[in-house]
Amino acid sequence: MSRPVRSLGQLNKALLACDRCPRLVAWRTQVAREKRRAYRAETYWGRPVPGFGDPRAPLILVGLAPGAHGANRTGRMFTGDRSGDFLYAALHRAGLASQPESKSRSDGLVLSGAAVTAPVRCAPPDNKPTVTEIAACRPWMAEELALLDQARVFLALGRIAFEALTRGLSRTPRSRLRSSFHHGARMEIPHPRGGDAPATLFASYHVSQQNTQTGRLTEAMFDEVLVAARDAAGIDTAAA
Repeated sequence: MSRPVRSLGQLNKALLACDRCPRLVAWRTQVAREKRRAYRAETYWGRPVPGFGDPRAPLILVGLAPGAHGANRTGRMFTGDRSGDFLYAALHRAGLASQPESKSRSDGLVLSGAAVTAPVRCAPPDNKPTVTEIAACRPWMAEELALLDQARVFLALGRIAFEALTRGLSRTPRSRLRSSFHHGARMEIPHPRGGDAPATLFASYHVSQQNTQTGRLTEAMFDEVLVAARDAAGIDTAAA
């Protein structure tokens, strides 16, 4: 029997109860209990983190996983850490975010025409999920993308996101993947949601501190890819 169609709200409610990966459950719980000194007075989220953004978004940005003291603390993708500071400032410059900062789930941030998600929904130790954990989490993003039915352009932030959209959810031949991932890449792929219509996939280095603080990824580099993806999605920010 096929699973009945859920809404995004129903999907996210179910996600919160997920405990498929014992290592990730243990780590997200430990981090939420021990906390970082700067956030000692806060109550950490400490659960799987849902996607965030416009439910009718034609552009979907796909990251890696919640940060231990970022989204695992705040409960919203790319919120509360340096990666999120970089990403949401760029989305604001591109006309896709209502404000340049994202500090908490209640800070009023709204995305227009864009949504953010990740192939792994629990914070992994050292930001390194295993192949088994990525596979276990795959159905959550697959169902989410099925519900984001206006999505036609994807921006992969890093190689793991790129492979999740191609090898994981799509039918792109492996031969096209071996040399495909690089910053600024653009390619047509079978839509991760299925069906006959293709999707457009852009790639960027991840917005992690490791990349942004070393200059491997600059604001100008990321803006160029983001604007190209926005325009390919047909988002008219002037009319917003």
